[in-house]
Amino acid sequence: MDLLSIKWTINLLFCCLFVGVGCNSVDKKIYVHLNYTVPCVRLLNASHQIGCQSSLSGDVGVLHVLESEENLDWVLRTGPNPPYTVILESSLFTRSIMMKLKNGSSRVAGVAVVAPNTNPAENFSPHTTCPNENTGVYTENYDPALAHCNVTVWNPQGNGLSYEEFDFPIFSLKDDNDTQVIRQCYLDHNRPVNGSAPQYPLCAMQLYSHMSAVTDTATCMRRNDINFSISPEMVCDPLGDYNVWASTKPINNTAKGHKMWESVVIAAARLDSRSFFFDIAPGADSGVSGFVTLLAAAHALRNATQEAQPNRTILYTFFQGETFDYIGSSRMVYDMENKNFAVDLDNVHSVLEIGQVGLRTDSKLWLHSDPVSRRNSSVNDEVRKLIDNLHSAATGLNFTLQEPNVSQPLPPSSFQRFLRARPIPGIVIEDHQSSFSNRFYESMYDNAEYLNISYPPNLTPEEQLEFVTDTAKALTEVATMVARALYKQAGGVDTQLSNINADPKIVTQMLYGFLVRSNNAWFQQMIPSDLMSHLKDNPTNFYVGVAQQSSEPTLLVQHLLANFTGSTINITQENCQSQREDENDKESKHLYYYMWVQGAAPPNSTKREGFCVRSTVRLSKALSPAFDPLREFTSKDYSTWTESRWKTIKGRIFLVASHELEMLTLGVGVGVLLTSLLLTYFMSSKADILFSSGREPTNATY
Repeated sequence: MDLLSIKWTINLLFCCLFVGVGCNSVDKKIYVHLNYTVPCVRLLNASHQIGCQSSLSGDVGVLHVLESEENLDWVLRTGPNPPYTVILESSLFTRSIMMKLKNGSSRVAGVAVVAPNTNPAENFSPHTTCPNENTGVYTENYDPALAHCNVTVWNPQGNGLSYEEFDFPIFSLKDDNDTQVIRQCYLDHNRPVNGSAPQYPLCAMQLYSHMSAVTDTATCMRRNDINFSISPEMVCDPLGDYNVWASTKPINNTAKGHKMWESVVIAAARLDSRSFFFDIAPGADSGVSGFVTLLAAAHALRNATQEAQPNRTILYTFFQGETFDYIGSSRMVYDMENKNFAVDLDNVHSVLEIGQVGLRTDSKLWLHSDPVSRRNSSVNDEVRKLIDNLHSAATGLNFTLQEPNVSQPLPPSSFQRFLRARPIPGIVIEDHQSSFSNRFYESMYDNAEYLNISYPPNLTPEEQLEFVTDTAKALTEVATMVARALYKQAGGVDTQLSNINADPKIVTQMLYGFLVRSNNAWFQQMIPSDLMSHLKDNPTNFYVGVAQQSSEPTLLVQHLLANFTGSTINITQENCQSQREDENDKESKHLYYYMWVQGAAPPNSTKREGFCVRSTVRLSKALSPAFDPLREFTSKDYSTWTESRWKTIKGRIFLVASHELEMLTLGVGVGVLLTSLLLTYFMSSKADILFSSGREPTNATY
């Protein structure tokens, strides 16, 4: 390469670098990108789609901060610069306002809801008034009078927003610096003065949340199966995860189906929750209060079940996906019916489920049972024994147990899926007699604040972790009652009952980890080092997600349950991770599961001392049978919920010029382009004149 070529190459590289840096700089000068954006996403089932989405290139609208419901007229009719992106304070995020925006969507480009730092005074539940009404036990075939919440409306606060379809994007924004910038941009450029239209330039927002799936689950799953390329593009995924379960006695998990002489008492709780926005699902009362109580009960029972093993086996089960038509429990029942689980339904003696127990009023908890199955005298007798065991277990504790009217159906619960298979004795423990006590059921406000989990000022995060809150004390008593009742129900001896007590420190640490900050020293000790990335400095999200991998709640509950019910054994890390106790051990893996956890670091050291935990904890699929193995995407018996895929989720604000100025700029640009083309043509055609220079004769000599 000659010197001239090298020079031109260097100049070209310099120009490319300059253009790249310049474009990045221009982007930063034009746009303010929003850091914390959580969208409403599209979900689909057998019959329809719900949720929100933007166009492929994102939706742009002029910012308008809604100050009251009366102010909607500006957005829907009189505002001169549609479409608008509406900024809503949480108090205005109501069904009334959202449905008006939906009906006027030709003038609405999107909605951004500012999530408050404290909970609102008003009730808010975007769920339906009758959760899971079509997939529970009460149908036209199982006492129609009790179907569709005809007797009891369980969630009277439900406004159904989570089950509406919006054809514009809806985002949640954190009330921080981003929202202050948005408000200031609106005040500086967009706010009408005395009803007059603001002047350009105007502040605008662009929201990206385009969803790939449309219509319903059958349609999107069919499109998933169309393979025209080497790497086909999926458009939706089934909702699902894994159930977590463990037994007080080892059960051979390799040999599926019925176990001779085995009788199990199922102790159940749900793991998942949801809200209108997919990544904000704290589920404090709807889910966490129940499964934390069951985990604490399992911990309290460890010594008693090892020292004086009861006749029956207690099977702790934590179901995933229950919010979406009982995904986890329906899958476990299906597997039991088809001999694809460690036990079958013939092995099930009874069920005790812990529901919402965090908001009990007047120091009361309610024992719900199924009036239909209790018409069978043998089932009724077993239910009475379970109720008596619960009353006996609650003796001396600071709450009372009561039963609702005998004709009242069960509240929404996993136990209903077992009853769909056969009449099984069971009780569901709740903090409400009829309608939910939870004013924020399945919303972003069902959080630590709502459960009254608060800490004295000036405590460090690690001090908060150890501080025993009043809520932790209350749930500890419930866990003690549950543990004692389970022990009696399993046939344990009464002399052990006084030794069965839940630990308030364990309960308060779990509440802090799940509802305040999962990335804490206690959780870190319980998990392997490769799961550290799952821990966050904020509350856990309990949305079930898609059936691709285990979620953070599933992994945390799996490892907590193993530490609470298992034992530490002295074997090498290699043997532990190979599911054996030594090189010759071929049998233990059928009965136990081994996990190597990183443990704590000793004082004055940063190196953790890991150890092996042997337990009976297992994971089982929480994927609706409608997807695997049945592939019945229009099923009415099983959940058919899927989640659409997407590529980009983001938001940004910028100043937009008037249409006239934009056209003028375009016209000037076109004029400059045409002028440059004409000038180039002229120079090219006259090049021999313009760029000629006197040349010396070829025969010149010097």
